[in-house]
Amino acid sequence: MTHSATMSLEAIRRLIQPDTQAVDQLIQQRLHSEVALINQLGTYIINSGGKRLRPKLVLLAARACEHAAQDHIAAAAIIEFIHTATLLHDDVIDESELRRGRETANAVWGNAASVLVGDYLYSRAFQMMVELQNMDVMQLMANTTNAIAEGEVMQLMYVHDPDTTEAHYMRVIYHKTAVLFSAAAQLGGLLSDRSSEDIQALAAYGQHLGTAFQLVDDVLDYNSSDTDIGKKIGDDLAEGKPTLPLIYAMRTGSEAQRNLIRQAIEQGGRERINEVITAIESTGAIDYTVRLAREEVEQAIARLSVLPESPYKQAMIGLAKFSVSRTY
Repeated sequence: MTHSATMSLEAIRRLIQPDTQAVDQLIQQRLHSEVALINQLGTYIINSGGKRLRPKLVLLAARACEHAAQDHIAAAAIIEFIHTATLLHDDVIDESELRRGRETANAVWGNAASVLVGDYLYSRAFQMMVELQNMDVMQLMANTTNAIAEGEVMQLMYVHDPDTTEAHYMRVIYHKTAVLFSAAAQLGGLLSDRSSEDIQALAAYGQHLGTAFQLVDDVLDYNSSDTDIGKKIGDDLAEGKPTLPLIYAMRTGSEAQRNLIRQAIEQGGRERINEVITAIESTGAIDYTVRLAREEVEQAIARLSVLPESPYKQAMIGLAKFSVSRTY
């Protein structure tokens, strides 16, 4: 399939619009609480303009597996609640003030409220999972949320550590990002009673897609504009996070560049961001990271060969290609 024939994000949205509207309605309905602050903060973060890629993945995978029932709507909402909970906790840990061009919930309501509403969303997701009465789904999501929590702790261990290796970094992004993409794709297969081979292929597709997505995210931190990505350039560096562009630049750069990046990771902040970006660009760290992301996408697409041909399968291919071509 040529790149020009790839389904656009807009075409993908149109393809699953009825499902997406049903998910949005369910999210608003299940977000509701008698506690006013939960409603305010929950509505703020849920409506903050995300791409909703993870719930889209549940819907597309279910439809690509010829799913006939409606339980994939609840599964997509569950995935979005879990993702949103992790964002709330993430922003508190990172002391972030901006997400998607808006103030973060913790900047508006404070850390305590953000953490507690994140907990509310997690527990709401598990209430909804029980309602699906599918033990395989419960097991998958229990393992997934546990892996995400491990990833958060791992990332915390590597903050301000310039000796973080590429292998360590890949392990963190597997837990933090790829595992939820993997679960989203698997849910579509589980709910459709597909063979274990098909479900494993969907899991691998989601994992490769999620890895590519995070690699591109880390590239955008250094070669995008603030308005494109809705956060400040160099946020990862300011927080002392050793992402792949930094790890690669340190590994392949001159001693001066190595020392510069090492110091920047140890100290955090943006004081020498321009010098760091120059080092990243001159060592080819961006190209290296993008190349790895493209390889992940190729592997993701290859795993879809188990699915019958359909517009939904093409949309899953389109979503994978979007993950590396995006600028936001």
